Amino acid sequence: MAKLTAAKRNKLPKSDFGLPGREAYPMPDKSHAANAKARATQMEKKGKLSPSAKAKIDAKANKILGKPKKK
Repeated sequence: MAKLTAAKRNKLPKSDFGLPGREAYPMPDKSHAANAKARATQMEKKGKLSPSAKAKIDAKANKILGKPKKK
């Protein structure tokens, strides 16, 4: 995974985040998208992330990763 420094993260547009309102789960590339999905799953299992927020993160990551939508 490419290094994402604080300066680079601050320059990312809100559209590059899984949760743009909170600027959480940055996804500037495929490796960060895959990592965001994994972290979102962990946080949902811990009860720190709602299923709907996880679904938003997964949908954004899947677009970047080129995966088809789940039905």
